[in-house]
Amino acid sequence: MTAVSGVGPWPGVDALEAATTVVGDLVDTPSEVDGTPFAVLLPARGPWGDATGAAVALLTDLPAELGPHGWKLADHPGRDLERARAFAREDLDALAVAAHGYAGPFLLPVLGPFTLAADVYLARGDRILSDPGAVRETVASLAEGIAARVADVRRVVPGADVRVLVREPLLAAVLAGAVPGFTGRSPLRRVPGPVVADGLGAVADVVRGAGASAVVVHGGTAWSALAAVRASSADGAALAVAGIGERGWEEVAGVVEAGTAFWAELPPQASSQCAGPDVVGQADALTRPWRAVGLPVDRLRDVVLLAGAPSERTTPDDARAALAGLVRAAGVVAERAES
Repeated sequence: MTAVSGVGPWPGVDALEAATTVVGDLVDTPSEVDGTPFAVLLPARGPWGDATGAAVALLTDLPAELGPHGWKLADHPGRDLERARAFAREDLDALAVAAHGYAGPFLLPVLGPFTLAADVYLARGDRILSDPGAVRETVASLAEGIAARVADVRRVVPGADVRVLVREPLLAAVLAGAVPGFTGRSPLRRVPGPVVADGLGAVADVVRGAGASAVVVHGGTAWSALAAVRASSADGAALAVAGIGERGWEEVAGVVEAGTAFWAELPPQASSQCAGPDVVGQADALTRPWRAVGLPVDRLRDVVLLAGAPSERTTPDDARAALAGLVRAAGVVAERAES
């Protein structure tokens, strides 16, 4: 059975409406598709409600505030942090209502520690990534915060089997030393793969200790992040598969053959006025290169398909239609896995 979920961002500003839509639509899927509801993020609420703001709200003993260039660490908690935490409480309350009585898998997407360190600044200085000690503190602080969020979700939805998706869209840049410094003249020093693997593993271990059944790390759009994810103690690796090329699919094959779970974020469906959404084409983005690289077709049933983040112009109705289209594409993948 092929599973479907999402990476978190959703259009609109109504937390209850978003949570109700996602939970309702992913609970009501065809028998061959396993819908996995996910916790939504609402970036339209501003920097307090996007992925970075939500992650900052989870940090323990590392207060932050908004500065001229975005979030930065602070000496004391302030209004910005309280607003981000208020949105987090609002989202949890909405989930409690939307998922009342639900029992089954539930995905909690969160921004990972290395992307957070590449995006957030020190209280006085460059990005957190520029200070190895601050990076270690961020890893430990975020791990505790995610663990607490897992416990909160399990409290308000007692039947939820919580899995965590650690989103690291900047991980490849962190590993390659391609994250620009504050001045923009030179990039920050690269973080070695073993350090990244240890950090991701530390997060996974703490989060599983809080009751999460699995921790999967999403490496964004770059296959070069997969090696560090594989070397960690995370349960799985995820990747946006559009355009990763033959070399990228060889890395995916290495993940699958090593027994590590693989989740695929599929590209949006193409559409035409005559034929409508191209469900088969969306499924092809996974199944064709999967076969070309020599992976067993029956292993497709183990791949979780992820809906990507919507663009700023996407409406809630558009996002709902895209999620429904992905469910249909998952049916095509499930059928091919059985052939």
